[in-house]
Formats: sequence, structure tokens, C-alpha cells
Amino acid sequence: MKQKIIRTSTVATSLNTFCRGTLRDLAKIYSVVAVSSTDGELDEIAQREGIPVIGVPMSRPIAPLRDLVSLWRLIRVFRRERPTMVHSITPKAGLLCMIAAWICRVPVRLHTFTGLVFPTATGLKQKILILTDRITCACATHIVPEGEGVKNDLLRFHITKKPLQVLGHGNVRGIDLVHYSRCDEVMQAAKAIRRDDTFTFVFVGRIVRDKGIDELVEAFTSLHTRHPEARLILVGRFEDNLDPVSESTRAAIHSHPAIEAVGNQSDVRPWLAASDALVFPSYREGFPNVVIEAGAMGLPSIVTDINGSREIIHDGENGVIVPSHSSQALLQAMTQFIENPKATAVMAKNARPLIASRYERSFVQQCLFDYYKKILQDK
Repeated sequence: MKQKIIRTSTVATSLNTFCRGTLRDLAKIYSVVAVSSTDGELDEIAQREGIPVIGVPMSRPIAPLRDLVSLWRLIRVFRRERPTMVHSITPKAGLLCMIAAWICRVPVRLHTFTGLVFPTATGLKQKILILTDRITCACATHIVPEGEGVKNDLLRFHITKKPLQVLGHGNVRGIDLVHYSRCDEVMQAAKAIRRDDTFTFVFVGRIVRDKGIDELVEAFTSLHTRHPEARLILVGRFEDNLDPVSESTRAAIHSHPAIEAVGNQSDVRPWLAASDALVFPSYREGFPNVVIEAGAMGLPSIVTDINGSREIIHDGENGVIVPSHSSQALLQAMTQFIENPKATAVMAKNARPLIASRYERSFVQQCLFDYYKKILQDK
């Protein structure tokens, strides 16, 4: 009889993003159930991965009464399903599912930490976040940080004394190098985006302050006065209620002739293929997939010196690492990319091979499967 594994996240989007294809392959070895808040993506997971799903509403923000209701529902699910392991990802699912799994005495309780919020938070908010992560770890039997940077923060803030295991070179998803390639279909679509005689920088992600957009726009505005051949494409949605960019930044984005905000794109490959470099000046990350995706598409990257980014980018080899919160550092790096085309070309040449050697999807997936086999043996 197959051992049962329940994979959980706060919202189905996270499972859909991080576990695409993995759940289907896991189901060949184990009995797999997905649990998250109910939405259309949960049904999509069921159909694509061929596994049963269970909807349990979970609130991403702190909501004590709703959280208690979610916890009770999770306890009922775990008691009914009787899994050998519960594996959670994302903060709220980690807290609630690890508590529920501990109450139900699930033998193996695994939580994966991706991005951490508390290192950049302050005051009471930081104390609350640290407390919730300590509770998550106290209830878990096994803890996997997505990368060495996340692991170091967990140790630095004394979140747990339990062993921390980074799988492979880090990253929870890996990348499909066949999909992320300059195939004919992608290059044909890129022709409509590409402009000759320009150097195109691209950013992919949410258009929010926390992603360093204020500094990026300030740096690019200065860059363009000296290099009018420069262009900046912003791929992603604006968020007005959660950490919005400044009004001056928004105005500059909409008025500057060389900045193009194109919104969310279902396929970012043509936008990457039509660009010359990725700029990703985020303040904090766990392990940013967009930097991996850009590298797979042959783009060198300018990233900030934060968790994940500093592990993917080897300074001077496949990109450049700059201090966070610094428009001046971004300006200098972007200027170097334009004014030193030979060095930029070398970094572009190195980008895909380095990603392929460390983050190819089957390798990342096999690291997870090997870890499952190790912690589930004799259970």
C-alpha cells in the first residue's frame, strides 16, 4: 500500500507554480493529495496532475478567528486522510498545517521555507513573524530552506535548533530547459517586441516598492539621459493596495518614452528573448525563479545582494550583484552593461550553461524525491 502524502499551500496558485508536474510524478510512487484554499487553480491542479484535491480556506494575512476555523478544518482533513507525511509551503499554510499535523500526530511533518519576511520587518511585526515561524518549526519534524540564504537567516534569528536541509543547490521548482529556450516559436514572437539599435533591460515581477521599482525607475531615468538607446520593459501588474510604488515612480513609468509597462504576460519567454539583460532589484526573496528563467533564456542579470539572487548569480560570470535600495548602484551596473558590450556578451554566453548545471528541473525534482525516500523510510 502506498504511503500517503498531503502537499499544502495557503493558496492553490503556489502549488500550481511550485509543484507543476511534480505532483503527477510523485503520485506514481505515493498516494498524493493537494490541500489549499479553494479556487479555480485547485481544480486545474486536480485535472492536470491527476490527484485528489481538498479545499480548505486559509487567509494569507493574520486573521485569528478565520485562522482558528482553518486550523479546525485542517485537523478534520488530516484525521480523515491519515497521511504519513504533510508537506507545507508558504507561511500561513506552514503555521496552520504543521500545528494541525502535530495535533494529529502525523509521523512526518515537513515545511519548506521559501521567502522570509521577518529579516526585513521591524518592531512588533517582526516579533510576530518570528514567533509564527518558530511555532511552525517546533511542530515540524523536518525543515527545508529553499536556499543557503534562507537557511542562514533561520539560524541567525534563532528560529529553530533542528537540522536544516537545503536540497541540491536550492530552489523548489527547477526549470524546464526545453520550454525556456530560444526556440523558433519564441523567437518569432520576440520579433514583434525587439527593437534594433536599442539595449533593452527587462524586469519581470509585481510592480511594487518591495521589488525595488522606485530605485529601478530612478536609475533608468538617469541612464536614459546619457544613453537614449536604452529601453526598460516592466512585465507584471501594479498593486495599489499592497506595497505600491511611489506616485512619482508611477507617473514616470506612464510618461517616460523609453519605459514600457506591459502588464502580466501568460508567457514571459518572448519578452526575455527580446531583451538584453534582466534587472531584478528586489529587497528580499527566497529563490527568485525569474532570475533562473532569464538565465535559461541566455540573459545576464543585474540583481541585488539578497537571498537567492546572490546564489543564482555569480558576480561577473553570469551577471552583476549590487547593493539593495541603491539607485546609484543600479545606474552604474546598467551603464557598464551598455558601455562594455564584450563583458556583457561573455556573461550572456555563460548564463544558460550555469543554470543548466544547477537548476534543471529533473535534477531539482530528484533531489526532492531522494529526500522523501530518506525521511519516509520505516514510517
